[in-house]
Amino acid sequence: MTGISSEVAQAREKGLKRGLSQRQLTMIGIGGAIGTGLFMGSGLAIGYAGPGVLLSYAMAAAIALVVMYALAEMAVDNPTAGSFGTYAEIHLSPLAGWMARWTYWAEMVILIGSEAVAVGHYVRFWAPDLPVWLPTLASGLAILFVNTRAVGNFGSIEYWLSSIKVVAILAFILLGLGMILGVGAPAIGLSNYWVDGGPLPFGMAGVWMGAMIAIFSFFGIEMVAVAAGEARDPGVSVPRAMRTLLARLALFYILSIAIILAVVPWSSSGANVIDQSPFVKLFAGFGIAGAATVMNFVVLCAALSAMNSSLFMASRMLFSLARAGEAPARFGTLNAAAVPAPATLASGLGIVVATATALLTPRAFEYLLGIALFGGLFTWALILITHLRFRRGRKAPSSAFRAPLSPFAQLAGLAGLLAIAVTMMLAGGVWRLSVMIGAAWLVLTVIAFALHRRIAGSSVQGQG
Repeated sequence: MTGISSEVAQAREKGLKRGLSQRQLTMIGIGGAIGTGLFMGSGLAIGYAGPGVLLSYAMAAAIALVVMYALAEMAVDNPTAGSFGTYAEIHLSPLAGWMARWTYWAEMVILIGSEAVAVGHYVRFWAPDLPVWLPTLASGLAILFVNTRAVGNFGSIEYWLSSIKVVAILAFILLGLGMILGVGAPAIGLSNYWVDGGPLPFGMAGVWMGAMIAIFSFFGIEMVAVAAGEARDPGVSVPRAMRTLLARLALFYILSIAIILAVVPWSSSGANVIDQSPFVKLFAGFGIAGAATVMNFVVLCAALSAMNSSLFMASRMLFSLARAGEAPARFGTLNAAAVPAPATLASGLGIVVATATALLTPRAFEYLLGIALFGGLFTWALILITHLRFRRGRKAPSSAFRAPLSPFAQLAGLAGLLAIAVTMMLAGGVWRLSVMIGAAWLVLTVIAFALHRRIAGSSVQGQG
C-alpha cells in the first residue's frame, strides 16, 4: 500500500478557519501536557525514584524534544487537521494513517471521560452531597458548546484555562524558592535531598521507573501540530510554539518537582489526594490559608483545560478520517463557524460512554485507560517512524524548520519508547495491562481497516 500526496491531503481537509495565534498554540500544548498528572500525580514518580526523579523527567523531556522537533518539521511542511495521522498515511501507508487517527481519537475520548469524572469529584469538594454525575455532565456539555463555536473562541478559552495553571505553578515556584532561601522564615535549604537514602535511593533502576511515569506527563504536546491546520501562520507559529512549549514544560515540571523534593521529604510526597498533594503541602507550609481550596480550584481548571483541548484533538482526528473516506461523511462537514461540529458532537457521545463506564464499572474503565496509555506510546513511535520516512523521501529540504540530528535522534527516541514499553510489561499490574490491551486494540484496528476496505471495494464494484 502506498500513501497519498501532501497536495491531496491538504485539499481533502480544506475549509477549517485559520484563527489560532502562536500564543494560543502554545497554551493548547500546555493544556494537553500539564494536567492533574503534575498537580496530583507527581508523587507517584517521586515514589519510584526519590530525588533521582529529576533525572527521570530529564530523560522523558529529551524523548519529548525529539518527538516535538520531528512533528514540527512535518507540520510546517503540511499543516493539516489530521496531523501525524495524515503524515502516516502519506509517508507510510493508508493502514498506518487509519491506525494513528482511530487510536488517537479513542485515546482522547477516553482521557476526556476520565477528566470529566475528575471534575465531578473536584466539585464535590465544595458540595459533598452533589451527585458526581451532575457536574460531570455539566462540564461535558459546557466543553461541547465551546468546541462547536469558532476556533478563535476555543483558543481563547483554552488560553485562559491554561493560564490559571501557569500562574499556579509560577506561584508555587516562587513560594518554594522563598522557603528554600529563607524569605520570611528560616531557610529550609536542600537537606531533604540527602534524607531517606540520598539522591538515588533506588539507584538507576528507580530513575528509569520514574522515567516511565514521566513520559506520560508529556503526552499532549502533539496537540500543537494537530492545531497547526487552524493556525494563522503555521510556518512561523508552529516552530515557535514548539520551542516555547518545551522551555515552559521543562521549567514547570523539573523546577516544580525540584522544589517539592527540597521542601517535602520524598518519602512523604507520594500521595495523590487533594489533602496530601505535594503542591498543597507547600502552600500550607508557607502559611497560606485555604491551600486545599486554592489547589482544588486549580486542578478543576486543569481538568477542564484537558477536556477542552482533548475534545478539539478528537474532533479533528474524526474530521480527518471522514474526509479520507474512513468514517461517515457527515463527520467531515463544517458548520457556519468553519468548525467540524458533527465530529465534535460524535466525540462527545464517546465521552458519555467513557464517563458512564467510569461511573458504573470502574474495572472496565481501567481497560479503556490501558488503550489511552498505550495509545500515547504508539502515537509518539509512529511520529518518529513517519519522520524517518518523510526525510528519506526528500531530496532537498522543503521546510523552513528542520529537526536536528536526524536520523540519529529519532532512532534514539524510538529505542527509548520501546524500552519503556518493555519496562511496562516487566513491571506488571496496570502497566502490563496497558500494553496488552493496547496491543489488542491495534489488532482490532487492523481487522477493522481490512473490513472497511472490503466493504468499500464491494460498494464500488456494485456501483460499477
